[in-house]
Amino acid sequence: MELTPKRAADSATEMVQVVLPNDANPLGFILGGTVMHLIDIAGAIACHRHTRTLLVTAAVDDLQFLNSIKVGDLIILKSRVTCVFTTSLEVRVDVFSEETLTGTRQMTSTAFLTFVAIDRSGNKVRIPPLLVESAEERRICDDAHARRAARLRRKSMANG
Repeated sequence: MELTPKRAADSATEMVQVVLPNDANPLGFILGGTVMHLIDIAGAIACHRHTRTLLVTAAVDDLQFLNSIKVGDLIILKSRVTCVFTTSLEVRVDVFSEETLTGTRQMTSTAFLTFVAIDRSGNKVRIPPLLVESAEERRICDDAHARRAARLRRKSMANG
């Protein structure tokens, strides 16, 4: 397994699709579950680009629906790896809507997901470190460490 550090920009992913009626609720807005499904896919793609391994979703942190997306609009998902641990990594996924006739875009959601790299037997595997290239990337990774620590504390408390 190649463990040469990789840049966050190398994992950057953008997915775009039109919101169709079968993706929507009776009010004509995309279902939250559909958005979550697409977030998971966009996040996984960015993580696959970084790790080049099999992955499983381990956690979703801080998912909020800020604005709705209506049928006929585009849903745009932008993801990139934010921090790498030993066998897991965090990815940020930003979701936007775009009105097809005007091009007007707005942020609709942001989520942080953690994925764990595994082999075909389900054993965790080490992954390449993240090459942190700027003060902003360092801050983003520090925030990821704080989210991870809080998540591990909650898990520890739940397990008693």
